[in-house]
Amino acid sequence: MAIKYLEPLNKLIDETNIKAEIDSIIETKHFFSGAALYHNQKLCVSLSPVGLAFKLPDDEAEILIGSGKAQALRYFPKGHIKKGYALFVDPDLSQTVLWKTYLLKVLKHN
Repeated sequence: MAIKYLEPLNKLIDETNIKAEIDSIIETKHFFSGAALYHNQKLCVSLSPVGLAFKLPDDEAEILIGSGKAQALRYFPKGHIKKGYALFVDPDLSQTVLWKTYLLKVLKHN
């Protein structure tokens, strides 16, 4: 199941062309139920059945969640909230300009 999330995440990274804008290495891998982007060996973005999540500075994640633009990330309905993550449920991955903004924030933060 996780492999089906890896291809769309890789496509999003390619379409945003973020590799041309950063000096460090990023890597994508599949995990238990989705796919993740790693920067400096730290997980910073995930695409999974719950949506597209970005590891942002805590205050930015809280603003997005508080405004209703994003939700708190939980991988399981009764699981704990992953602090600092903003989750976009049912994301339209064709909105590359929007996602590129968050990707660049994540890569500069982590």
